[in-house]
Amino acid sequence: MRVHHLDCAPMREIEPADGPESPLRPARAAGHVLLVETDSAGLVLVDAGIGLGDIERPSERLLDDWVEMAGPTLDPSATAVRQVEGLGYAAADVRHVVPTHLHRDHAGGLSDFPDAAVHLFEAELADGGKTPAQLAHGPKWVAYADAEGDTWHGFEGVRSLAGVSEDVLLVPLGGHTPGHAGVAVRDGARWLLHAGDAYMYHGEVDRPEPVTHPLMELVQMSGEVDRELRLANVARLRELARGGEVEVFCAHDPWELARYR
Repeated sequence: MRVHHLDCAPMREIEPADGPESPLRPARAAGHVLLVETDSAGLVLVDAGIGLGDIERPSERLLDDWVEMAGPTLDPSATAVRQVEGLGYAAADVRHVVPTHLHRDHAGGLSDFPDAAVHLFEAELADGGKTPAQLAHGPKWVAYADAEGDTWHGFEGVRSLAGVSEDVLLVPLGGHTPGHAGVAVRDGARWLLHAGDAYMYHGEVDRPEPVTHPLMELVQMSGEVDRELRLANVARLRELARGGEVEVFCAHDPWELARYR
């Protein structure tokens, strides 16, 4: 197993929430994607970022209001497919994609991997995402019942993925969307947990007194479907991160992504 940390949806530059005294510098909000080289299941992509079709037809697939708000760079070289190719692979080598959810900045790249199996919870598939044009190619869905599964580090209903080793797991983290998931990946002796949009700023999980990002919190509140559930899951993620056995990160925090690059 080898894990690559990619930015497949760079967006508008944001300031750290700690203000001018922060050692962190302003950075573009990220689209943190994992590319996992497995021993037996080919390449596995965790989230898909913004795809080539989104860049070619942003008004149709991303919608103008969102583009104006989020400020994506719309750079083809940032797409998952181009970064996969840059690592010496072909798009067809990506046999599985595991989106944390189907919002446009996480699912746009699915159409660049039309032959891959796409793993998600049934509730997320039923919700259908924000822009149907991104899914018009007919993804090869593999949907999992929400109430079934195993226990992993205190999280219940965790699913291993059909055709993938048990080193990649789908973890229920509802609240941002109905079927929102985290994706756990074993990386050597440690576990990584990509928490998607369960939270959006490292201060929410890496300190005793949580700190939210004012801009990202507005984005979160405008889109979440169950705030109480989401905040309960953030509390569990905070506890998990504090335990030290699992490294937790979200999709859009550029300073978290920088730790791995």
